[in-house]
Amino acid sequence: MSTTPSAPPPPSPPSPASWPDGLRFAFGTLTALPVQVTRWDREAARAGMLCAPAAGLAVGACAAVLGVLLLFLGAGPLLAAVASAAVPAVLTRGLHLDGLADTADGLGSGRPAADALRIMKQSDIGPFGVITLVLVLFAQVAALAQLYGASWTRGAVAAAVAATAARLALTLAARTGVPAALPEGLGAAVAGVVPVRGAAVTAAVVLAVAAGAGALLGTYDVVRTVLAVAAAVGAAELLLRHCTRRFGGVTGDVFGGLAETAATTALVLLTLGN
Repeated sequence: MSTTPSAPPPPSPPSPASWPDGLRFAFGTLTALPVQVTRWDREAARAGMLCAPAAGLAVGACAAVLGVLLLFLGAGPLLAAVASAAVPAVLTRGLHLDGLADTADGLGSGRPAADALRIMKQSDIGPFGVITLVLVLFAQVAALAQLYGASWTRGAVAAAVAATAARLALTLAARTGVPAALPEGLGAAVAGVVPVRGAAVTAAVVLAVAAGAGALLGTYDVVRTVLAVAAAVGAAELLLRHCTRRFGGVTGDVFGGLAETAATTALVLLTLGN
């Protein structure tokens, strides 16, 4: 007499990712630092995107150290600014700048979503991308040169704050309710993984850290630094909403564009009033 085999047990849900898992995900996907990602699932992506500002702070600290080192060795503010702007590009293998250029090409094409996404996936960079890259890099270098010229500390703080704000924009863009435009890629892996409450808490922590960094410069700079971070994520949010309307969601390129938009906005705001 044969017996009917029992049904296999349902798969167990993935275990919650630990903070080390999240930090490895954040540093392994958002920087070129030699960090191995040990988990690649939605739980790890959630923890990783919540840790994204920490990766940004590390990148910004490296940029600030190189800028100050060049100033100490006798270089001028302009060369220090170029170096500080180059460090985030190097530590992301240029992926955020590439994403910015691709996003500009997609938006500037005026094509329907499917065609625009196809343009963004092409390896070459079109005229909209080139113009956007040139203007953004000029703005970053000009802002950092002005800030380093005002004081070494002011320039170093700006480099660190801008990089941190750039990754905070990614945390907020990965919140629940923001869809992915494509079924594959980094955008699909992290889209919608961050609870809105978690994103808000992360934003509050980054604003508090920014206020502390501004306090190193003076009472007025506390307000200016907080406003710079708020304006940075506000500008990124406007771009995010425009991209989700145009493309139907976010992609890895859009995330790169958001990061560079936030960083540039923060740097420009930090120059005002100096």
